[in-house]
Amino acid sequence: MPPVEIDYEEIKARLHRFMIAKTDFLKTKDSMNEDQMRLFVDKAINDFVRESDLDVPFEYRMRLIRELTAAGGLGPLRQLLDDPDVTEIMINGYKSVYVQKRGKISKTAVKFDDNAQLMHTIQKILTSSGSSRRIDESSPYVDFSMVDGSRVNIIIPPCAMVGPVMTIRKFSRDIGTVENLINLGTINKAMADFLITAIKAKLNIVFCGATGSGKTTILNVLSGHIPEEERIITIEDTSELRLMQEHVVNLQSKVANIEGKGQVSTRDLFINTLRMRPDRIIVGEVRGDEILDMIQSIASGHSGTLAIVHADSPEECFNRMITMMLMSGIRLSGDQIHQQIARSIDLIVYSELFMDGVRRVKHITDLSYNRATEKISLDDLFTFRQDRIDSSTGRITGDWVVAHKRPSFADKFVKRNIRLPKEFE
Repeated sequence: MPPVEIDYEEIKARLHRFMIAKTDFLKTKDSMNEDQMRLFVDKAINDFVRESDLDVPFEYRMRLIRELTAAGGLGPLRQLLDDPDVTEIMINGYKSVYVQKRGKISKTAVKFDDNAQLMHTIQKILTSSGSSRRIDESSPYVDFSMVDGSRVNIIIPPCAMVGPVMTIRKFSRDIGTVENLINLGTINKAMADFLITAIKAKLNIVFCGATGSGKTTILNVLSGHIPEEERIITIEDTSELRLMQEHVVNLQSKVANIEGKGQVSTRDLFINTLRMRPDRIIVGEVRGDEILDMIQSIASGHSGTLAIVHADSPEECFNRMITMMLMSGIRLSGDQIHQQIARSIDLIVYSELFMDGVRRVKHITDLSYNRATEKISLDDLFTFRQDRIDSSTGRITGDWVVAHKRPSFADKFVKRNIRLPKEFE
């Protein structure tokens, strides 16, 4: 019987499980240098192939050795990456490492030997990510995603005065369903039901909040309720979205090369996306003139758009979208820009990291434009009301208040034969 041949990602996952279960990889990985790690991984592959009766092509073997060697030798950083309670790692030079746990930032005892070791670790992480991006004195900062989806930002001298600075926002595989969000206290059941129906009704939704407030995680989870038959196109600067549907096309912007050429902006990708027959467009973060094309695409019939905007409230989110529209150079009056945004965006979902370390959706806001009165309204449909803070545990208690009124976009539910949740009928 010939050996079974499977795809690379499955081979990599199975090999990794084999190394953890059948070798002393976890005990020895941080004590091995790069050459020792290569030999270790190569032997593990031989044993794995023999035991599993798999056909591993030569190019797969070389790639496995390269990626596992780079990922395995992360030195003092490994313990933080393996700690499930750590959500963010902040390295400010070789002897100053901070982490965020349960929303609280604290300094760790973790240190690198010197900035050279830290820089070597940075290069390993960048290599193992499979990214084509680079970092050196001529290109001293970079954004990219690790293989597991964690987002990494690095900035080095001469821009960083303390030495290499690296920030890793870990991707949580434990939050993949709406039930996970409910159990964590991010939303309640009524909000979950409403947001799921909003996705199915193809509302245009902007998720906003500060850095680390959970907006990307919430978008990721809710995107799982986009019908399987729809063609989804995502646009990002750094790959963070992890959609479960099969028919997904992921696009990523490209920075200019060392000669200053070859840049592909988010706006360039958005314009191209409109020619790709999308049913849904998801923008990982709107931060510039691409908002003009997004608003115009919605106005021309591309409903169901989902996007992320950095903002500290639904009102600030609306103001930021106005500012970005003005920065695009469009020749419209302020009132016309206000109207275009209010007529295009249906919902603003604002999330916040509270003092007790819990990420909660604080507002779900109906953004509307009344043609009769020519007024723009931001009306909260759900609002989190804080009652008190427990003095012993620091836990915040409170609940979400529902506005029992018919939202401005109710006709979109009717059009798609989707029933509004009973709170809003």
